[in-house]
Amino acid sequence: MEANTSLWHSYLGVVVSRERQRMEHFQRAEDILLTLLESVHAREPRFLVEYARNLEALEFSLCASEDAVALEMPVRIDGDTLRVLACQPKDTPGRHPPELNTCYLGVCSPGTGLEDWTGVVDVMEHGGGAGCLLPGKILQHLKELLVSAIVHCQRLFLLQPGDISAENLQEDAMELSLLIRGSWKTIRFDIVPVVRRQQEPLWLQRRQRDSGFPEGSLRKATEEAHFVPASPHCWRSSTHLPILKLLREVDTLGGPRLDSLRLLDQLRDQDWGGEDGKGSLTFNHLKMVLLWSTELFPSPEDWQDLEGSVYRLLVILLRCLATQHLPHFLNPGENLFQGMAPDLASLYHKVESFAWDPQRFLRFHFGLHGFSGSWQADTETRALLHLPTEDGSYWDTAYFDMLLSQFQVYRIQDSARRSAASQLLSKILQEIPQQS
Repeated sequence: MEANTSLWHSYLGVVVSRERQRMEHFQRAEDILLTLLESVHAREPRFLVEYARNLEALEFSLCASEDAVALEMPVRIDGDTLRVLACQPKDTPGRHPPELNTCYLGVCSPGTGLEDWTGVVDVMEHGGGAGCLLPGKILQHLKELLVSAIVHCQRLFLLQPGDISAENLQEDAMELSLLIRGSWKTIRFDIVPVVRRQQEPLWLQRRQRDSGFPEGSLRKATEEAHFVPASPHCWRSSTHLPILKLLREVDTLGGPRLDSLRLLDQLRDQDWGGEDGKGSLTFNHLKMVLLWSTELFPSPEDWQDLEGSVYRLLVILLRCLATQHLPHFLNPGENLFQGMAPDLASLYHKVESFAWDPQRFLRFHFGLHGFSGSWQADTETRALLHLPTEDGSYWDTAYFDMLLSQFQVYRIQDSARRSAASQLLSKILQEIPQQS
């Protein structure tokens, strides 16, 4: 047991040891970016500079891969005066279907100082044209300002040659990508303008309490709506920063919660990708799994040791892969695995192999991908993971406690929880022959 524990912590130790250097790269790149954004703000005060980027830094430090850093740049607009209007199908982009809350942002009255960013669009509620804030115009303006600011800062020697590259700026992209050199590492920042407005906290729509989270944290994280460009005419609701705020709250709870995320993300990057090293599973998926595990396993007893904490995330991830359905934590009706079916079966097999034989994976290797061969999984556990879930059942603590017991990493003393998991297992085992 002690040798097993040492293996888990040795693997995690290597992951954590890399973070300091990664953060040094991020901070240097962030300083360069802030210099650039200050120049943009000086030319156009409606684009605001936020200096506190602790949430983005936290995400960058946790993520094992070289993913782009999403950076929202606030626009000086009173979002509460804007009307949220349904988008016409012709303006809804294919990659953001209507169910993802795409919308127009209607400007209520002229003379708001936004005339150069507005245009007339056909709005169903009005039966005709209405003046709306157009993300395409704002993006174009911001793009021009960024290019101008780069030239200006270089002329004043505020930026050194090679510090920043705008070669990734695309004409029709909904984000503005800049490559910034942080020491010897180049980091990509995807800049998006964001309009903020107050809203009823999302958690009130489905929760009565902050299960597993610090009191009030769900309300605070979702009290403000963030709208980012979805198409030249439409906006979409972004949960990027609210999710990062919840991730920060999880860290305050103590225990190896974020360490579990670190460890699984390293495995995702190292062992769970495709032949080219890239896979469908992303860090954003794992963030969502951690948030669900925080809610479904609210007791501090669940987060006493690293191995047990990792398995709390694993059983939820395996269930989502088996059913090909990962609900968004703040918008449970949204399936984050939508359209990924061809890749999920192979990914499930890799994650399941780790769950049954973690020692085979808890080592670093370079060049080749570490996953090879197969593992004979327990047929009963696999059947439990693949139970049908059309009615939304089997998404509660008792079900996942039952799975933890199958993997022999339960170790919970709460008699009520143990009894509930045991009773559920007996009930399901009686039903499985009828389902097959």
